[in-house]
Amino acid sequence: MNARSTFRLGIAFAVGSALTFGMSGPFAKALMAAGWTPNAAVTARLVGGALVMAVFATLVHRGWVREAVQHGKTVFVYGVIPIAGAQLCYYNAVSHLSVGVALLLEYLAPVLVVGWLWATTRRRPGIRTLAGAALALTGTVVVLDVLSGPQIDMIGVAWALGAAICAACYFVLSDRVAADGSGLNSVTLAAGGLVVGAAAVAALGVAGVLPLTFTANHTVVAGHPTSFLVPVVVLGVVSTAIAYPLGISGVARLRPSYASLMGLGEVLCAVVAAWVLLGEAITPVQAMGGAVVLLGLALAGREDREPADVVARASWPDAGPVTVGGPRSEEAVGLR
Repeated sequence: MNARSTFRLGIAFAVGSALTFGMSGPFAKALMAAGWTPNAAVTARLVGGALVMAVFATLVHRGWVREAVQHGKTVFVYGVIPIAGAQLCYYNAVSHLSVGVALLLEYLAPVLVVGWLWATTRRRPGIRTLAGAALALTGTVVVLDVLSGPQIDMIGVAWALGAAICAACYFVLSDRVAADGSGLNSVTLAAGGLVVGAAAVAALGVAGVLPLTFTANHTVVAGHPTSFLVPVVVLGVVSTAIAYPLGISGVARLRPSYASLMGLGEVLCAVVAAWVLLGEAITPVQAMGGAVVLLGLALAGREDREPADVVARASWPDAGPVTVGGPRSEEAVGLR
């Protein structure tokens, strides 16, 4: 597979990841409206996702448990920070802030990724990358309509900034995924990370560090009362077991700074999902903001890609690269 085909496949994975991740907010909000605490919603999501991914990994990659143990450091860090940390911080931020403000603060992650790569590689990002990042973030402000008087709570701001840091770690750590046929498999990373993340958030709840309250109350989805099992299944299967492998595979084939910008598409998907499932209509101004986001992504994507060894020096330490199968293109893992 040549560099162009690899890049296009990475875009497809990134779009799929944005679609599936974007469904998380409305369904989690439905659970919390029914009396669930944020930590309970995260626990249900990660436990469900871990179970599905464990079964899937056993079917398609039987040696995943042994491989996860061999790469225990990466799997543990990935499960605790990008998976458990990001979800806990975001759900707690939403409990204190409007969804718009929480998402805006979390999506400072692309700026953090660009800054991280700039600091660790000592190579300034190109003008197009910087301009695209600024334009995409500006469009996100418009999409989220955060200037219409949102409620600001400093505790929520702290949680949302924590989510931004964890999300940035997700993009940087996922860049250890390489399409070269050796090392840690992406299925192993997703399954092992979800198992670790689920265990971490469950332990926090059992220990009383964070409140863990579940209810059997009916939830309201798309204006219709439904069993709490519906959002739980969607969160566990679609927004977790499907979303994380897609995201890992997408980051493997794109540059980390550009993949994080592609993640802004999750904001657009979340807005649409909220419209369909919660009746929150999209305004013309938000539609204009979405166009600005896409323009920023396109601008950033035109930046020349850096050599793979540049990002390798900036990535998390590990015993080896993570693989998604197929021949490797050096440009596929360059600076995004």
